Amino acid sequence: METLYEWLSFLPQITKTNILEIIIIAFLIYEILVWIKNTRAWTLLRGLVVILVFALFAWMLKLYTILWIMQNVAFVATTALIIIFQPELRRALEQLGSRNLLTNLLPFEADRQSDSRFTEKTISELVRASMELAKARTGALMVIEREASLKDIERTGIEIDGMVTSQLLINIFEHNTPLHDGAVVIRGNRVTAATCYLPLSDNGSISKDLGTRHRAAVGISEVTDSLTIVVSEETGHISLAEGGELRRISDPETLSKALAANKASDSGQSKRFRIWRGRQKDERKAETDADT
Repeated sequence: METLYEWLSFLPQITKTNILEIIIIAFLIYEILVWIKNTRAWTLLRGLVVILVFALFAWMLKLYTILWIMQNVAFVATTALIIIFQPELRRALEQLGSRNLLTNLLPFEADRQSDSRFTEKTISELVRASMELAKARTGALMVIEREASLKDIERTGIEIDGMVTSQLLINIFEHNTPLHDGAVVIRGNRVTAATCYLPLSDNGSISKDLGTRHRAAVGISEVTDSLTIVVSEETGHISLAEGGELRRISDPETLSKALAANKASDSGQSKRFRIWRGRQKDERKAETDADT
């Protein structure tokens, strides 16, 4: 028993801080691996493993010339990789910035979130418009803003600022009309912009049968937490893009439930900061009363 205690005495003491650091590092490594798997960096990682194995054999066989070459090329290769994978790195930072943890902590985001929820009537209008567009095989892209702002996407299109109605959406996406090309952005109960350009996804797992419209829907869902309704012009099928994934919508009830779940989620998020927003509103009212 004494021998065991003597052996354990040589081990470093693990404190609560060490445990916290281990958890944080493990979480970061896991998130990085998940990000790598969902991008082109997964192929890069496998290539790096091959290079490392080759470097290990070169060291074991004492091939010093090859090791010297690899050592001098490493810095240039690292810089080249940063340039090559700049879109993936930018997307990762955009995803980090759109996380609820960050947006909820910002007071100016709290005011915007109060206007981002939509009513049952808006859900009904979106479902009706989607079904009518699908029946007529008219392509459509409807991006619903949630927590992450879509202001940058709106700037690429034409301002609308109209109430969400099925008639408005159907007229926007009607063939041979000025606004039919591109996506519409929906914030709360209003269509804020049309003919907006969306970033295309480079996810290789997307079916080749799907066109640019579906790839754009997945692309915007990868960099924001938005919900995008896609109507295929070729098949008339309706799909829903969320979190970088695309799922087929078979009937109006399924689409209505998905939108209702989004409405409930937004309401839950807003309750966390209702007291804070109320306090801000009271402070602004007090300032207004003082000025008058």
